[in-house]
Amino acid sequence: MNTPANKKLIHRFRIIAIAEGVSFLVLLLVAMPLKYLLHFPEAVKICGWIHGALFISFLYFAFEVWGTLKKNGAWLGKAFLAAIIPCGTFILDKSLKREEDAY
Repeated sequence: MNTPANKKLIHRFRIIAIAEGVSFLVLLLVAMPLKYLLHFPEAVKICGWIHGALFISFLYFAFEVWGTLKKNGAWLGKAFLAAIIPCGTFILDKSLKREEDAY
């Protein structure tokens, strides 16, 4: 069922997915080196909290899209896998963009 509400839901999920992906990369590529090379553990604490909140938001919206748009379990698994692999959400975004454009 193509509705503007579904398109808006996918768009919000895309935004959260990109933000989660960026926060994951910042955590891995900026905060972790700051912690271990420059002995600045506060960077991981701050970035970790932000990434954690975005990760939970990502999972919430993934379940929301899955339930509302009646996706199969493989789609949900793919979304979860994208969240735990660096740059995975950027790859997922390509298919989400095509789906959003279809609405």
